[in-house]
Amino acid sequence: MLPGTLREPTAVVAADSADYFRSYSVVGLLAVVGVLFVAVAFGAGRLLRPVVPTPEKLLTYECGVDPVGEGWAHTQVRYYVYAFLYVIFAVDSIFLFPWATVFAAPGYGATTLVEMFIFLGFLTVGLLYAYKKGVLAWT
Repeated sequence: MLPGTLREPTAVVAADSADYFRSYSVVGLLAVVGVLFVAVAFGAGRLLRPVVPTPEKLLTYECGVDPVGEGWAHTQVRYYVYAFLYVIFAVDSIFLFPWATVFAAPGYGATTLVEMFIFLGFLTVGLLYAYKKGVLAWT
């Protein structure tokens, strides 16, 4: 073997790894610049804002109503359940749009139709389960 043949693959690997780490250094530099930008903005805001605490400014403010009583309020869990069910069906309905575009492509019609009915079956089972448990009763 020639002495130069062993060095060439090593030099290529070293150059490739240098390019590899150089690309990460650009990402790291951008992250540092982003953090510095946010830190400078918050620091400038802290230095430039007026600090004049008054009793009115120190009160808890919510929707223009003065706070009366305790800060704790009971919230019924059914509101969260309805919100959760809405989020599930809203997110799941997003999957209908890509499905509709793939369904129109040649060769995917029957497969995507079966997959969508399986998907809708899972949603139906979940909705029936929620109905059977009485979650959907607004009382």
